Amino acid sequence: MATGALDGVRIADFSRVLAGPYATMLLADLGAEVVKVERPGTGDETRSWRPPVDAAGTSTYYLGVNRNKRSVALDLATDRGLAQARRLIARSDVVVENFRPGTMERLGLGAEQLRAADPGLVYCSITGFGTGPGAALPGYDLLVQAVGGLMSVTGEPGGDPTKVGVALVDVITGLHASLGILAALRHRERTGEGQSVEVTLLGSLLSAMVNQASGYVSAGVVPGRLGNAHPSIAPYETFRTADRPIALAVGNDRQFAALVTALGRPELAEDDRFRTNPDRVAHRAELRAVLEQSLSAGPADHWAEALPAVGVPAGPVNSLDEAFAHAERLGLGALADVAGTLQVAHPIHLSGSPAQYRLPPPELGEHTDAVFSPSEEDPFEEETNR
Repeated sequence: MATGALDGVRIADFSRVLAGPYATMLLADLGAEVVKVERPGTGDETRSWRPPVDAAGTSTYYLGVNRNKRSVALDLATDRGLAQARRLIARSDVVVENFRPGTMERLGLGAEQLRAADPGLVYCSITGFGTGPGAALPGYDLLVQAVGGLMSVTGEPGGDPTKVGVALVDVITGLHASLGILAALRHRERTGEGQSVEVTLLGSLLSAMVNQASGYVSAGVVPGRLGNAHPSIAPYETFRTADRPIALAVGNDRQFAALVTALGRPELAEDDRFRTNPDRVAHRAELRAVLEQSLSAGPADHWAEALPAVGVPAGPVNSLDEAFAHAERLGLGALADVAGTLQVAHPIHLSGSPAQYRLPPPELGEHTDAVFSPSEEDPFEEETNR
């Protein structure tokens, strides 16, 4: 088996639900050894978030972000549980946690407390709203989508604010956490010094609002809901065809000229309403009506083939099963068999140290004995093969 890029990196993972587990799974795929610390009896909340479940009755939510980890069940309210946690951390390079601010400190497992004994420790804390005035606020993705502005720009004009169909804020935060951990490990390589990595759901969302956030910060523009349209580009939205919607992502004047030519309306490229992108944005409603009149002459699959052939970014609005089939046709390798469990593949392809799928998502406390019983020297020492 190829060497993983993060072979030798050891992570004590006290996180649960999505942002933290997603970050540690990505790092585990790249070779890091991750021990997932869970509450005895219940474990990670996502174990009970069902349906859907797989053939064995396991929550697919939990399965989606916990492969390549070993699970230990520790009661941190007991002296024994805390002693085991400290033993695990003592052999770790990284700690990841997403408890309410102050919880780990009360347990004696805070960043400064632990780095007093191990100055090289990288300690990643994920919170909803930081450790200041927002420390007591619960960090749920839906809540952050609401208060962070994402719902205000999602939905139809004049309609109700709408959440994104997945917990996108958690995912983005997990990506930021993994990036911060990697940067801190690189810093430690050079200096020997560990550090704290602090990531918030709200801060991650505001950063991920990119052009919408920049429009407000730099120009004072408070955006609203545009449905599937784009505030700065047109045509850049979904359109009706003879059977189902298709997405057009026309980013420049050349692509627009190719689009209207393919639709049999080349004169539209010279129409004063549509000649440039700012013109098209200003006359978005008129442009949409004209384009849909032409697109309704054929089915979405026809346009999804004809338009890209002339350089126009276009594609049908797929269901998830169609999306995976599309990825398969393109040879993207979007699925991975992890010890008999079908999973979504790691999205990063490294030529020399690719992602590895060593362990399926663990049962609650499955590795407690293996991690803590066999060796008094190293709780990471015992490897599990299934």
